[in-house]
Amino acid sequence: MRKRRELKEGASYHVYARINRQEYLLQSAFIKTMFMIILKRAKKRYNFRIGNYCLMSNHVHFILKPMKGDSLSAIMQWILGVFAQKYNRTFNLRGHVWYDRFKSKIIIDFRQYLHTFIYISNNPVKAGMVGSPVDFPFSGIYYLQKGIYDLMERPPNRVLRVLWSELYYRKHLNRNT
Repeated sequence: MRKRRELKEGASYHVYARINRQEYLLQSAFIKTMFMIILKRAKKRYNFRIGNYCLMSNHVHFILKPMKGDSLSAIMQWILGVFAQKYNRTFNLRGHVWYDRFKSKIIIDFRQYLHTFIYISNNPVKAGMVGSPVDFPFSGIYYLQKGIYDLMERPPNRVLRVLWSELYYRKHLNRNT
């Protein structure tokens, strides 16, 4: 019997999903763009906020907050299901795209939110894909830095200042070691 998903009204979640067999299905810009288009469609269909995201080659991360009347499970099942159908149709394939059901963890406070935001932002840096999180075009931090808010909500300026200083500090700390 699988473990029940922990849910809390009004909570933000760190959500992630892995590609089946750890394959690099999301490696190309074309596929990542297809995923982002589906995210935009989901935003029109469901009421939720994305605090950050990152589309890696074999997994995805989000900070996601369902708004009143919508459920995390319904949102993520739609996003992942529609992507899997589109992917399989595009490449004339059948079978599972995602390894398992998505995983989620409630973000309990502002400190954990910042930690999760920075963790998600630094995923492509840790993978050696870019030198700085703001250089990865399939992440929320990239669009925040450019002032584009089509998927994400504009965070309060005080939050941005903390995030920018933390990411700037880590970027320069890594260069000097």
